[in-house]
This record gives sequence, C-alpha cells and structure tokens, in this order.
Amino acid sequence: MNATAEQALISKIRTLSQQQLAEVEDFVEFLAAKSKKYAALDRLLAIAPALEAAGVESMSEDEIAAEVKAARAERRARQAANDSGADRS
Repeated sequence: MNATAEQALISKIRTLSQQQLAEVEDFVEFLAAKSKKYAALDRLLAIAPALEAAGVESMSEDEIAAEVKAARAERRARQAANDSGADRS
C-alpha cells in the first residue's frame, strides 16, 4: 500500500465510531486468519510429493478432520494449563 492510500484509509478510520472500529478490527483479524490458513495449506501441498515418494499412506477427509480436532484439543489443553499457571503467579 502506498503512503497516500494508507493516509486516506487512516483518515476514514478516524471518523468511525467505537462500534465500527471494533467491526473493522474483527474484519482485519478475519483476513489475517484467512491468510494464515491459506499459507498453511500451501505448505502442506508443497510437501505432498515428498510424502507420496516416502510411501506415506493418504488420509481420508474424516481422518484429517479427526487429526485436526485432536491437535486443537491438545493446543487448548496446553493453553489452559499455561493460563492456570499464570494465574498462580
């Protein structure tokens, strides 16, 4: 983004209400998360040929969903443990 476009956007943002600013922030966070997901997919697709060459069996969508669910649950458990540890400090 060039400086002129950036300044124009900042000027528009400064005219928004607190509620509108919250909506803009939510949308920016959504765009960032979407970008991260696409980047992760690109990295996964980049290693697909190597996995195939190594003889790794492919997974069904259900198996992938189960793996993702398990990884998310593990991450939430670690985060909860970290959060509770921080509460004790």
